Amino acid sequence: MSTRPNTKKILLIDHTNEGQRLDVALSKTDDVSSRSRAQELISMGLVSVNENNKIKSSYKISPTDFITYLIPQNTPSTLQAQNIPLDIFFEDDHIIVINKPSGLVVHPAAGHENDTLVNALLFHCKKLSVGFNEDRPGIVHRIDKDTSGLLVVAKDDVSHQNLAKQFAAKTVHRKYWALCFGNFKNPEGRIETFIGRAPNERKKFSSRVAQGKIAITNYKVLATYKNDISLVSLKLETGRTHQIRVHLNDLHHPIIADWFYCNQSRLKTIGSTVLRKKISDLSRFALHAAELGFTHPVTGEDLLFKAPPPDSLKDLLTFCDFLSYV
Repeated sequence: MSTRPNTKKILLIDHTNEGQRLDVALSKTDDVSSRSRAQELISMGLVSVNENNKIKSSYKISPTDFITYLIPQNTPSTLQAQNIPLDIFFEDDHIIVINKPSGLVVHPAAGHENDTLVNALLFHCKKLSVGFNEDRPGIVHRIDKDTSGLLVVAKDDVSHQNLAKQFAAKTVHRKYWALCFGNFKNPEGRIETFIGRAPNERKKFSSRVAQGKIAITNYKVLATYKNDISLVSLKLETGRTHQIRVHLNDLHHPIIADWFYCNQSRLKTIGSTVLRKKISDLSRFALHAAELGFTHPVTGEDLLFKAPPPDSLKDLLTFCDFLSYV
């Protein structure tokens, strides 16, 4: 997709950002607004320090540096609007909160240009925020294709920047629950690791990497069924790709039916033939984004949303007598 000429900006250096990492300083500008976006611009070669655009995000700013950055100006989207039903929990002129079903990809990517949440949003909404990626209008954060649950989407750039800052500041409340194999030794805990792409399988993520991003997950076991399955509540302090899936697998309690990270031989540990069959029949893994709380980007009102268990997991929850916990 083509774009109009980029808008060139200058990063002013003063006592507030001198000595800071480049990505941190950029994230505090209104044009960039988040560290992940700053890193994206740097990796795209759109940030120059003293006319050098081959620079690292970790570069420490000096008072003598001359720093410029380019803001991509997107053309009108060529994405297709599609009449895909949406489960809307809240909507006004600035944001929309969606309960995403399992199986729906959040935004278009290579090999998957249609039938995404973005396509559905383009049909439903008169406008969406532009952001930095014309393939992801409105998208402030994501959850995996097979994860169900809550997402907030921005309709304008001011709301997008405000929400992005809330996520960057870790003030957004995100609570998930998952069904996991086995009985946890510790009923609650905090998992803190670095997560990056697995060196030998690039589609997977791993905590066993030389370099990665800090990832923090807090968990609490809500209930257990015959030492076979545990219902676990999870609160995120960071939101790395596949974070919960990797962390639970690290604890040797992978998510039920997450066959990307868990070998299907784990089914043999389930004592009940009926339960094994119910797990085998699942078309998704058992992870649900149940709660989402944030400050409205325009009104300043504190909002909290709770999504009930999806129909696709109710049978398993009922069989294990877990339904009352979620």
